Amino acid sequence: MEDSIEVMLQERNSKLLYHYRNNRVLTFAAGAIFSGLYGLWAMFCLPGLKVPFRLKLPFLPSTKVQTENVMKLLEGRQVWLADLGAGDGRLVFSASCAGFQCTGFEINPMLLAYSRGQAWWRGIPHPRATFVKQDFWKTDLSKYTNVVAFLAPAVMADLEEKLLKELPVDARVVVCCFPFPHWPHSCTIGSGLDQVWAYNVSSVRETRDTTSSFRAHP
Repeated sequence: MEDSIEVMLQERNSKLLYHYRNNRVLTFAAGAIFSGLYGLWAMFCLPGLKVPFRLKLPFLPSTKVQTENVMKLLEGRQVWLADLGAGDGRLVFSASCAGFQCTGFEINPMLLAYSRGQAWWRGIPHPRATFVKQDFWKTDLSKYTNVVAFLAPAVMADLEEKLLKELPVDARVVVCCFPFPHWPHSCTIGSGLDQVWAYNVSSVRETRDTTSSFRAHP
């Protein structure tokens, strides 16, 4: 009887050990897969390590409708265009086909390589579609008369100040999905995630000067 009980206990322990080993292997495998997927996501979606945490922004791809709306608000415009956070380059490609000379600012090396590869594959000349590994926060944007941005709401106030200081008076800024908190927009088109706003720097400066004058002379 005692021998039978001992055999039963041994069989039970063996089964428990077998299941434990299998579960541990599955746990390790799941962890490895998750780590690999997270690594790929981080390489494509997160910016470089040198960017301050407050200004870090994930890759937010534009929809086809959103890109079309941006181009509608840029009709009649020409020459230099900057895409702040160019991502996979889709906006730059659309604008270059419309005759703009575009610079896409992107510090994620994977997205930068993808955009440059797409430009080469499409046969777009370098002056019309240039992608640079450069932090636009640290770059003088004064030569651009057209600026497009699809950034998170947390940085829009900082972007307002930077662009107002640097852009020429005839510049137009088009932002996607998240409008500027203080600038009066000239026009808007679309709805939801596809909504975009256009701002004329000359109008923004006139409004700010008027407001400052009113405050100085109540």
